[in-house]
Amino acid sequence: MKETPGAAGELSWRKSSYSGGAGGECVEVADCAHVVRVRDSKDTSRPALSVDAAAWAAFVGFAAQ
Repeated sequence: MKETPGAAGELSWRKSSYSGGAGGECVEVADCAHVVRVRDSKDTSRPALSVDAAAWAAFVGFAAQ
């Protein structure tokens, strides 16, 4: 995952190192207390989704198979 550090109080967003070079087909994620925030890497100004951390872990585990 590539880290995108934020300023104090901001989320630290990361995206997969498997993302295309142009960055047009990827999501970014940031960990928060008990949730994972997910946003479109092409338009980071749009609202992010909040996903339960356990549900995100299950999704990633399934996608990695």
